[in-house]
Amino acid sequence: MQKLYTSEGRSLPEIPWDAYPRPQLRRREWLCLNGTWVLESGKNCTEILVPFCPESLLSGVRLVPQIGAEMLYRRHFAVPGSWIGRRILLHFGAVMRDATVLVNGQPLCCHENGYLPFSVDVTDALLPGQNELCVRTRNDLDRRFPWGKQSVKRGGMWYTPCSGIWQTVWLEPVPETYIRSLGIVCGADWVEIAADGISDGIITLDGREYSLSNGKAKISLSDPRLWSPEDPYLYSFTVSSGEDSVESYFALRTLSAETVHGIPRLCLNGKPYFFHGLLDQGYWSDGLYTPAVPQAFEQDILTMKSLGFNTLRKHIKLEPEQFYYDCDRLGMIVFQDMVNNGEYRYFRDTVLPTIHMKKRSDRRLNPDAETRRVFLDAMEKTVRLLKNHPCICLWTVFNEGWGQFCADDAYRKLKAVDGSRFVDSTSGWFHQSQSDVDSLHIYFGKLHLGKQRLPQLLSEFGGYVWKLSDHSFNTEKTYGYRIYKTQRDFIKGLQQLYGSLIPLVEQGLCGAIYTQVSDVEDETNGLFTFDRAVLKVSPEELEEFAGQLQTAVR
Repeated sequence: MQKLYTSEGRSLPEIPWDAYPRPQLRRREWLCLNGTWVLESGKNCTEILVPFCPESLLSGVRLVPQIGAEMLYRRHFAVPGSWIGRRILLHFGAVMRDATVLVNGQPLCCHENGYLPFSVDVTDALLPGQNELCVRTRNDLDRRFPWGKQSVKRGGMWYTPCSGIWQTVWLEPVPETYIRSLGIVCGADWVEIAADGISDGIITLDGREYSLSNGKAKISLSDPRLWSPEDPYLYSFTVSSGEDSVESYFALRTLSAETVHGIPRLCLNGKPYFFHGLLDQGYWSDGLYTPAVPQAFEQDILTMKSLGFNTLRKHIKLEPEQFYYDCDRLGMIVFQDMVNNGEYRYFRDTVLPTIHMKKRSDRRLNPDAETRRVFLDAMEKTVRLLKNHPCICLWTVFNEGWGQFCADDAYRKLKAVDGSRFVDSTSGWFHQSQSDVDSLHIYFGKLHLGKQRLPQLLSEFGGYVWKLSDHSFNTEKTYGYRIYKTQRDFIKGLQQLYGSLIPLVEQGLCGAIYTQVSDVEDETNGLFTFDRAVLKVSPEELEEFAGQLQTAVR
C-alpha cells in the first residue's frame, strides 16, 4: 500500500491508532489489528488502511459513498504463543453500520449499531499459526438505527457518510474468569467500584488494598481532591482477581442544581459554574469520522482551553474512548448527545421552530415501534459505556426534534441508569415537562432566556462565518448563520456576541455552547478551519470573556 499522509503533510505510522483503546479497563497484553487490510467492494478489490472509513482520504481508497452496498474486509493474524491456554477476545471500536464477523470462515457475531463497540470470544474458532479475519459490512443509512449527520446528499449541515470500520480493531487474552467491566460511582469524598464478572478481588488505591465483596467496594477518601477543568485530578487504581488484573482511574466531583440568590443554577462541586462551551461535530478533513492520530483530540482540547472554553458538546456522535480519556485528564467537560435515529422533517423540525412554533406534543412523533426500541436501547448502552468518565456532565437525549418521541419517558429511563448527571431532554425545542435544564437554540435575533423555571442553557448559538478559501472543503458553497468578509470583523462580531451574554448570565444563564469547534465540509462557522491548519481567533481575543462569565454566574 502506498504511503499515506495527513492533511498537514505528516506521514502516517505503519499501524495507525496503536494507542490502547480502552483507557478505563487497561490490560498489559493486547494486539492491535489496525493497518493494511484487503477491501472487496462490488467487483473492486483493493487495500485499505484501518481504522479509516473507505470514503476518507486516509483510508487510501476514497470510495464514493455506496449506500447499501456490501463490503468485505479481510486480513490474517497470528495469536502470540504466550497467549495459548487463555480465552482470546476480539474487539471492534465501531463499524458502520451492519457488521458480521467471521474467523476462519466461521460466522461468530453480528452487530447493527454503527457507533457502539462490540466484542466476541474467538478462541474456539482459532487455528495454529495464521487465522483469517473477515468483516462483512454495509452502511444502508437505515433510519431505524442511529445515523447522526450522515447523508447521501451531503451539504449544509449534513455530511459525507462513513462506512465500514472506523475505530480500532484489537485482540486481548483473558483467563476463564475475568473482569468484564467496571462500574464507578463517585461523590465528593468517596468512590464505589463494582467489577462485573468476578465476586472476590483486591483494589489497590494510593498504596492501600481494599477487598471486594460480591464484586463491590465502597472507599472513603480523606483530603479529597475534586476534579474540575481547572484541576483535572485523576485517582489511579488497580483491580486484581485470580489471574486477571486491570488498571483504571476515577475522579471525585459532584453535580447539582441549586437555587442561588433566587436563581436556578447548575453547580460543579457545590458551586455555581458557567459551562462555557463549543459544539464539537467530530469530523476531520482527511479521516472524516476518525482523526489521523489519537493526539489530534488532545490538540483540539488544549486549543479550545487556551481560548477560555471549558466544555465541548459532542454533537450527535460518539468518539473512541481516547477522546473522553483526554477530556478527563486535560480537564474538558463534555455534554454528550445521543445519536439520533428516526426521520428528520425539514418543515417540522427546522422551519416551524425557526419561526417560533416550538411547542408540540411528541407522543405521536416518530411512531414506529422498532425505531423507538432501537433508540432507547442505544441510549442505555451509550450511558453505560461512558458513565465512568468524569468529564461527562450532561446527557442530551433529543436534538431539535430529530427522531424525538416521548421525551419525558426517555428522561426517566436515562435517569434510572445514571441519576448523577444533568439531562437535557430536548435540546432546542419541542420541550416537554421532564428536563434538568431549559435548553434553547438561538441563531437569529436577540439572545434571551427561556420561560421555564429551570437552569437556563443556551445549547446552540453563534455559528459565525469567516471563510478561508485555501482551507475550505467547498470553495463554492458556504453554510453558516452570519457571514463576515474579514477576520477583523469576524473577531469583533464574536466579542460583541460574548459581551451580550454577560447580563444573561447574571439573570440565570448557566451555560452557552457556541457553534462550533471547526469548519465541517460546507459549514464554515468553526473557530478552526476544517483541516485544523488555521485558528481564526487568538486566545488574547477571547479568553477574557471566560473570567467574566464565571464571575457573573456567581
